[in-house]
Amino acid sequence: MRKFIHVDMDAFYVSVEIRDNPILANKPVAVGGKSSQRGVLSTCNYLAREFGVRSAMPSSHAKRLCPDLIIVPGRMQVYQDVSTKIREIFQRYTQLIEPLSLDEAYLDVSDCSMFAGSATLIAQDIRLKIHQELGLTASAGIAPLKFLAKIASDMNKPNGQYLVKPDQVVPFIENLPLNKIPGVGKVTFAKLNELGWTTGKDIRALTEAKLADNFGKFGLSLWKKCQGIDNRGVETSRVRKSVAVERTFSENIASLSVLEEYLIDNLYPSLLGRAQKHIEKRQIDKLGVKIKFADFRQTTKEHKSQTLDKAVFLSLLQEAWQRRNNKDARLLGIFIGFTDKKTASAQLSLNLE
Repeated sequence: MRKFIHVDMDAFYVSVEIRDNPILANKPVAVGGKSSQRGVLSTCNYLAREFGVRSAMPSSHAKRLCPDLIIVPGRMQVYQDVSTKIREIFQRYTQLIEPLSLDEAYLDVSDCSMFAGSATLIAQDIRLKIHQELGLTASAGIAPLKFLAKIASDMNKPNGQYLVKPDQVVPFIENLPLNKIPGVGKVTFAKLNELGWTTGKDIRALTEAKLADNFGKFGLSLWKKCQGIDNRGVETSRVRKSVAVERTFSENIASLSVLEEYLIDNLYPSLLGRAQKHIEKRQIDKLGVKIKFADFRQTTKEHKSQTLDKAVFLSLLQEAWQRRNNKDARLLGIFIGFTDKKTASAQLSLNLE
């Protein structure tokens, strides 16, 4: 039986800012764009969330909900440096690590002999070391299935952990609201509800074909998860064809300038941090922007490029925005497409000949 731990830092960016500037402690704080009037928040601490403030919320609305909210600019390089230190802590326990972003990762500790192989105690020690050495808190989920570990890490946030034992997998899934399963968004959840399916127990009672008829490939994936089938392991070195970051806004955005600011201040630094290790091994082939509008219609614009360029992303955003049909944006994403460096070199050689 595998032992997975999903570690998720608590309000990571904001927590780093409060750690580095203690005067912010015990105050509602958010990390956001340069403009507190027309920017969008990247994230906020739990005290701010008590006022209804959420990540990806326009700063102006956040300030109306919480007039005392302190909005500080992000420092992506600092967050990347801290993330590297977190990764070094993980490596004391296992080399089977799959980072999902700067602030979360999967760990396979099945073969870790520390604490007599107790994944629960390993997770506790990881969180303790993060707090002692970096002054930050993390939450963790422990489970024999990968997707359950991710769900479990959200059960006792902040600064907590949750264990799903092997003999608890079925009852845990049966009582699980379907929107807690990774990949089940608002639209899919609404459709599932329309069909009378709200929990894992409902899906377990259906046939695989029934889910496939209604949701295609995703339906098959959902059916397997609800049956307790997840054969995925931790992926430590997969070849990435692309890297993307995106954010669904707490409120739809009607202004192109707000989207431009959010792209530059939040999405671009996040993409750069996530893609850095891949850029060293892969050749950039294209850049792209994705917008999902209020009516859930989606559009994508791409451009061939071998280098990262903010100006290209902004130009693509402007082109995509022209397709809005007077609809506001509910999601914005940017991505990099890669090609193999050997392939790129061979193509260049052929072109020169």
